[in-house]
Amino acid sequence: MQYKTIIRITGLLMGLFSITMLPPALVAVFYKDGGGTAFIQAFCVSVFLGFLLWYPNRHQKAELRTREGFLIVVLFWTVLGSIGSLPFIFSTEPNLSWTDSFFESFSALTTTGATVITGLDYLPKAILFYRHLLQWMGGMGIIVLAVAILPLLGIGGMQLYKAEIPGPVKDSKMTPRIAETAKALWYIYLLLTIACATAYYFAGMDGFDAICHSFSTIAIGGFSTHDASLGYFESPLINVICAVFLLIAAVNFSLHFAAFSRRGINVKVYLKDVEFKVLIAVQLILTAICFVTLYHTGIYDSAEKTLDYAFFQVVSISTTAGFGTESFSSWPLFLPMLLIFSSFIGGCAGSTGGGMKVIRLILLFLQGSRELKRLVHPKALYSIRIGSVALPDRIIDAVWGFFSAYALVFFICMMLLMSMDMDTTTAFSATAASLNNLGPGLGDVADNYASISDGAKWVLVVAMLFGRLEVFTLLVLFTPTFWRN
Repeated sequence: MQYKTIIRITGLLMGLFSITMLPPALVAVFYKDGGGTAFIQAFCVSVFLGFLLWYPNRHQKAELRTREGFLIVVLFWTVLGSIGSLPFIFSTEPNLSWTDSFFESFSALTTTGATVITGLDYLPKAILFYRHLLQWMGGMGIIVLAVAILPLLGIGGMQLYKAEIPGPVKDSKMTPRIAETAKALWYIYLLLTIACATAYYFAGMDGFDAICHSFSTIAIGGFSTHDASLGYFESPLINVICAVFLLIAAVNFSLHFAAFSRRGINVKVYLKDVEFKVLIAVQLILTAICFVTLYHTGIYDSAEKTLDYAFFQVVSISTTAGFGTESFSSWPLFLPMLLIFSSFIGGCAGSTGGGMKVIRLILLFLQGSRELKRLVHPKALYSIRIGSVALPDRIIDAVWGFFSAYALVFFICMMLLMSMDMDTTTAFSATAASLNNLGPGLGDVADNYASISDGAKWVLVVAMLFGRLEVFTLLVLFTPTFWRN
């Protein structure tokens, strides 16, 4: 294990990450509402710590292997999540404890969107902007951004990319060179963010709200600048814009690349993709169920308003964003639990969404169907195909392994929360919301996470990391084989 090289790279990334402290400081200067000092202090501390890690190991430039790549990815998210808590620690408004500061930072960076802060409408603009900026950085993955930069510093990136990018198949690249792939991803990500902010602005948001909400929308994070979330604006048009961009961000970004890399927009790329079609079908089915149920219960006074709330909340929860027009936990019958379960599906592989990913659920369904066929015809040979491509059994085995690991992590986290005197509904939904990077839950965490114990918050921080790193990347570090030479 090349420990000195790993420490050197971690120091470099800490130095690069410290730059994220400067834009909020400028926001504080512009709006003159305080909060800038905390970011200057955090910037100085993070630069100093990064220098301490980098300088003694500045000449260590050994080639990275896959094993080192996994360790660096985990270190990046844990170290940078910790560094990201510094502005919250130094800030006097809001006045957060160390645990709450770490929780807020990791929730933002992993795009979970769970918060311990109330009174968002009255916070300094710098703090609000920083929360959304962290989500935006975490949405595509800080490591992918680093892969585009680190080659300039003499550090290869393929191992980092394989460990970071989500999805069951990680060996395919959109462009021949990994750095070019990372840049292509970020160009698409940036363009979508600009388009979303522009749409929000013309729909009635002011410039600050439009930029902040575009960050958390494209990142599928769910943070808002208001306690009432998007319900603050009371605008069906803003709700539709948000839902549309959430669906775009929940699609595999390689599809966007393929669709826009030629002259004009090649819509057929989307229509031919099985995962995309299943994603849209899930949204339509869930919206229909919620609409019919809400309409018959008469909660809202018109069919148009019922459809607005149903469509927006379905897309927001099932893509793991967690925005709200009102608390979905107050909906009747089975709808709140249905939406929590829908977050396990999440977005497509290669998107900014959380959950287990649509493609894995498709493969699990196809594998189940194959086993049923084998019961009838034991000697027959059946292959699992996505489109016209037959998948090797190693991918199916990996999906089953992922599902088992996901269920195990979920069970352990939920049991730990219940051991801390948390009721079953709250423990289940909090674990699901954290592991799926969703944010809002049910019970005591329906509105925010301020009321739960510090121990429960740390359990959920770990669950957020497991969800963001797709379980295996973090779980592999707990195996003895990983540490053997």
